[in-house]
Amino acid sequence: MDPTREFQSIMDEWARAIVDNDAERIGRCATPDWLLLGPEGGIGHRDRFLALVAAGDLVHTAMALEVLEVRVFGDAAVVITHGTNAGTWQGRPFAADEWATNVVVRRDGRWLGSVTALTPNYAASPQHT
Repeated sequence: MDPTREFQSIMDEWARAIVDNDAERIGRCATPDWLLLGPEGGIGHRDRFLALVAAGDLVHTAMALEVLEVRVFGDAAVVITHGTNAGTWQGRPFAADEWATNVVVRRDGRWLGSVTALTPNYAASPQHT
């Protein structure tokens, strides 16, 4: 299978789990030590992210991811995506347009997220349009 199509399917599964706010399904898409690096909060750990989702503190109502580039290195890959998402954080609405650099690893025949680093798409912000 074409790597871009294969990883688009994986990213679509990830986005569906997040929009469904299903902490268990989200967890199945990531390694036990998955890290999320973001400009707002630095390094976030998998267990904390999943706890926030399970508690309803972090709720996503929309997420779309487009795979732009894939580099496969055996049982590891780097997947670059552009995405938009929306939801609420502790009851306050948010929306984001961002680039993501995803490091994924193959475990037991499945690709799982290991590190996700987010970069805001400043060109899409109102002061740049």
